[in-house]
Amino acid sequence: MQQTYVQPEFRVKIDYDKCHKCGRCVQQCGWGVYDFNERPLPHDEKCRACHRCVTYCPAHCITIEKNTLAFRDNDNWSADARKAVWRQADTGGVLLTSMGNPRPYERIFDKLVLDACQVTNPSIDPLREPMELRTFLGRKPDSVAVEMDGKGGYRLAEGAGMKNNVELAVPLIFGPMSYGSVSLNVHRSLALAAERLGILMNTGEGGLHEDLYPYQDNVIVQVASGRFGVTPELLQRGAAIEIKIGQGAKPGIGGHLPGEKVDREVSATRMIPQGSDAISPAPHHDIYSIEDLRQLIFALKEASGYKTVGVKIAAVHNVAAIASGIVRAGADYIYLDGFRGGTGAAPAVVRDHIGIPVEIAIAAVDQRLRDEGIRNQASIIAAGSIRSSADMAKAIALGADVVAIGTAALLSLGCHLCQSCHTGNCSWGITTQKPELTRRIDPEWGAARLTNLVNAWSHELQEILGALGVNAVESLRGSRERLRAIGLGEQTCRILGVKPAGM
Repeated sequence: MQQTYVQPEFRVKIDYDKCHKCGRCVQQCGWGVYDFNERPLPHDEKCRACHRCVTYCPAHCITIEKNTLAFRDNDNWSADARKAVWRQADTGGVLLTSMGNPRPYERIFDKLVLDACQVTNPSIDPLREPMELRTFLGRKPDSVAVEMDGKGGYRLAEGAGMKNNVELAVPLIFGPMSYGSVSLNVHRSLALAAERLGILMNTGEGGLHEDLYPYQDNVIVQVASGRFGVTPELLQRGAAIEIKIGQGAKPGIGGHLPGEKVDREVSATRMIPQGSDAISPAPHHDIYSIEDLRQLIFALKEASGYKTVGVKIAAVHNVAAIASGIVRAGADYIYLDGFRGGTGAAPAVVRDHIGIPVEIAIAAVDQRLRDEGIRNQASIIAAGSIRSSADMAKAIALGADVVAIGTAALLSLGCHLCQSCHTGNCSWGITTQKPELTRRIDPEWGAARLTNLVNAWSHELQEILGALGVNAVESLRGSRERLRAIGLGEQTCRILGVKPAGM
């Protein structure tokens, strides 16, 4: 075997005095870390620190520790940079990774705080007064017609309401994660939770498995460059349709689902040969201009009976101009995906060094559309590491109508962020197609956890709205005056349209 200079990233330690020798760690590990010869014997180099063995060990005798190697200090050449060179010298290949950008870039949400009401404008008690979290996804009319209601008041004229808008009970959806990148039981959990919550889940670019047909009123179907699973029937089934142009974790490049994850069910849903790699090209080969995009938008509308059609783009430096063109092309919503967004697989160099934060993208796009007088023509969905109800409230205050969560949803299902989704060996049954692993997620259990998470965030969002003295989430949208910055530079504050704390 050829020598590698890359040492194991983690050390598996077992207290054999406490160990029951039951072999459960061997059964639970999806990475093949353990052999068993009278007792479990770990292979440190295979460990991804997913903690499945630690969680299910009945004796609690397993510890996973970071392998602290004594590298010579060098501020320019970190240990990770040196290991990357060794890995590529070993393989000659692109280094793949998963999930979101872990580098220590500034987290803007963490440096924004929300205002609160006191005496002159009193706060609202969310436990005793109605708080409206409902919102509508889609294009809003430029004006509405009203008529007398016969009682001395007015009402909307017949047919003057919002057409082709999708109602959301909470300003949150489950972001796109394709079938193939995640297991069918994950999709079942998301769809069932979306139905119970009155929100939407996004299929991602892998098509819609027939088991999810009963939940079609709570599903966004996606049309990506590879057109996997896209048929007239798919377009008719979705509550809304999304054209995927870019992704926050890998702007400017296509998608890749390894053939190892394309089993019979994934093959049938995506309409590709079993065991073949599913490769989405970087560009849509029928979109090379805004005019081309407009043709696709209206083709999808006509094919679906004029359902809501949105466009997903990665957050990049000229995102405001791109968004303006997308709205003028007829899109009903824009999905902004920031550079901390998750992914099933991406080159590490792309994930970690390309794109901009979603906070800046939201503010820039919202302001550009307002300046051009077209903000009402499309909703904005914000994604890219929405970690809490506070992030959700701040995103809405910056200008988003709705937020999308992906990583947070997977965390609720047991994900431990080991960033190895692309291998298909997920011990938690989330990003794998191996039957012995996927059955570890029961859709009813998963839906219950997802429902709990969204309900908890909803209650917290109501508390935030009450503290701000408003009783509807629509009143917070784009209200950047309710935000203040702590520790952000003057230029960043200007782009965000947010004042420093104390002003």
